[in-house]
Amino acid sequence: MAVFITGDLHGDFSRFKKEVFYEQAELAKDDFVICLGDFGGVWDGSPEERHWLDWLEGRPFTTLFVSGNHENFDMLAALPKEEWHGGEVQRVRPSVIHLTRGQVYDIEGKKFFTMGGASSHDISGGILEPDDPDFRKKRKRLDASGALYRVNHRSWWAAELPNEEEYQTARANLEKHGWKVDYIITHCCPTSVQDELSGGAYKADHLTDFLDEVAQRCKFKYWFFGHYHDDGVIGKNYVLLYRQIVEL
Repeated sequence: MAVFITGDLHGDFSRFKKEVFYEQAELAKDDFVICLGDFGGVWDGSPEERHWLDWLEGRPFTTLFVSGNHENFDMLAALPKEEWHGGEVQRVRPSVIHLTRGQVYDIEGKKFFTMGGASSHDISGGILEPDDPDFRKKRKRLDASGALYRVNHRSWWAAELPNEEEYQTARANLEKHGWKVDYIITHCCPTSVQDELSGGAYKADHLTDFLDEVAQRCKFKYWFFGHYHDDGVIGKNYVLLYRQIVEL
């Protein structure tokens, strides 16, 4: 069994073409590629989106992903839940699987802790409510000024950050495993790592602070995360991925 990991996809699966990800020639459905959030393949339910999800299902490997901040969380919430490798998942396709928050999965004897989600940083212009009587006027003004904004339940969801139940689930599952796993899979990273990475450009939030707690309490080999649109290694065991595909 092989496990590969890559960064944000934003609904673009072109890096999984045969001529790009050539390793897939030797893979089967019991081999995995993990996307570190902003999967973006569950967004609008359009025929084009369904086509590309079917295309991804046709790849020889199984695709796993955690949520990022750019996901349609209403559509994700509507997917049924089931148990898979010791944790809770939601299937988008038989071999396209959402790894939910706060879970610990046992994959070939290795433990993977997952905690998707992140704060959107492209919302300096605010969040518009689609039922606001002045919605069109506000959107026109923001568009004219070039401001970055999002629309609630259309391009932004409060569920981009975990709720209290998901934090409790995460702590309970880590406690069950003695706060020791092999790999940690997230979209954003602990506050301390984020500060080192960005020089303080990104603000801490409840999730990054929680991930700091995990970093301090949990023993792990490597921590993989996306979100910051770069590739690199921070310290000895924090791996930031964007376009690269790496094999464990």
